[in-house]
Amino acid sequence: MTASRHALVTGGGSGVGEAIALALAEAGIDVTVCGRRAEPLEKVSAGHARIHAMTADVTDEASVKALYETAEAERGPFDIVIANAGIASSAPAHRTTLEDWNRIVDVNLTGAFLTVKPALQPMAKRGSGRIVFIASVAGLRGYAYVAPYVASKHGVIGLMRALSVELVKTGVTVNAICPGYVETEMLEESIARVVEKTGRSREEARKGFIEANPHGRLIKPREVAAAALWLVSPEAASVTGQSISISGGETW
Repeated sequence: MTASRHALVTGGGSGVGEAIALALAEAGIDVTVCGRRAEPLEKVSAGHARIHAMTADVTDEASVKALYETAEAERGPFDIVIANAGIASSAPAHRTTLEDWNRIVDVNLTGAFLTVKPALQPMAKRGSGRIVFIASVAGLRGYAYVAPYVASKHGVIGLMRALSVELVKTGVTVNAICPGYVETEMLEESIARVVEKTGRSREEARKGFIEANPHGRLIKPREVAAAALWLVSPEAASVTGQSISISGGETW
């Protein structure tokens, strides 16, 4: 890996995004982290001199375009794009409002598309590039009570596969990482929703998520980051169109 490379990590203010940003920076790559809130991004950027914070809304094409223009003017074109921003909620499908459906699909799927779109032609023209979507095991199988999330993550896998075919002759690789339950702020929010809706204790709710991973523990963000670091390395140049499951033994 060379110090000249530049990576974009969306949703980089916490959890998996933060872990990926730090792993890339420690590997000598300049990293632009983005999200809607400046404060968590600035905390992440304070953790390494190679990490730079910028606010952007991945559901707004003009916002993403402005991010690219500013970041690339300052640190060069993006050689790596990690589309990580995502949200979740839970409800039976028949109680899911159109507003909730649109909100989740807008961030998880449309946001992923808008995140990578500006990079596609420049990467293909240069003959190199790495695109990694942070999807979910919910993009590979179904789960109850999270229909919009499952649908959006299946969409991300489909988007990844389509782009990998489009770009397969260009030197640009496109892959997805599909984690199981990861120990992040998003998981804590899910635990809180379970407590609120079921009356179970926090410990009971947390245990349910732990047991959903076959190996019986939550996945660490750094484990996802390690996979991302490998996918953007020269050694993964022949890996494209793949969904890498990091789920503690989930099989299909």
